[in-house]
Amino acid sequence: MNAEELKSIQNPIKEKYREQPEAAIITLKAQGKVGEGISCKVETGRAITEAGLHPATGGNGTLLCSGDMLLEALVACAGVTLSAVSTAIGIEIKDAIVKAEGDLDFRGTLGVSKEAVVGFKAIRLSFILDCDATDEQIQTLAKLTERYCVVYQTLVKGVQVETSFNRQ
Repeated sequence: MNAEELKSIQNPIKEKYREQPEAAIITLKAQGKVGEGISCKVETGRAITEAGLHPATGGNGTLLCSGDMLLEALVACAGVTLSAVSTAIGIEIKDAIVKAEGDLDFRGTLGVSKEAVVGFKAIRLSFILDCDATDEQIQTLAKLTERYCVVYQTLVKGVQVETSFNRQ
């Protein structure tokens, strides 16, 4: 896809959202079913993914770790955003690798230490690009990718999460 094709697809959508801001508010949903052996089957829209305990918390390594899935969502969103931004501003990327690493102290989630943080202490997101862009273009690409990546912005800014527990 080139910049003109992307614009021709997105411009009518953008115009609709300018005229009808309420149309831009969409609720994304995810659903899972708790399974056997401390697992949860998550419907991804394309397949069913089964998550379970990380080996560092007693899992056997055959099920996906939710922490890994969070990093994978960040990589996927950042990669798609990078591609869309580079297309829109006319930077040809021949090849790109997006990596995310996150540091966890599993003592927190296992309740071993109240001082240990539950969740990631740090996440590092990196991009390895094969392109002919100038340093200034790379800076613009970085700034816009960070600005428009939904998962990145959610992690960086934080978001209120409400929970409810209900009987069937």
